[in-house]
Amino acid sequence: MGVTRLKRKDRRNKTTARLEVQFLKLGRNVELGSRSKLSKDSQIVKNNAILDKLTTETK
Repeated sequence: MGVTRLKRKDRRNKTTARLEVQFLKLGRNVELGSRSKLSKDSQIVKNNAILDKLTTETK
């Protein structure tokens, strides 16, 4: 049996679903109390460290 090509609508749905999953995976780590630990090299962790330092300096 030959390989069938996806119709345009199905290709679009496949791409949209993949991007949606990627967006949800990235957004899940932002929440406080998330089960998944952010790596120390993550930009979010670096930004939070800088913000914490600035807030302690202003107090």
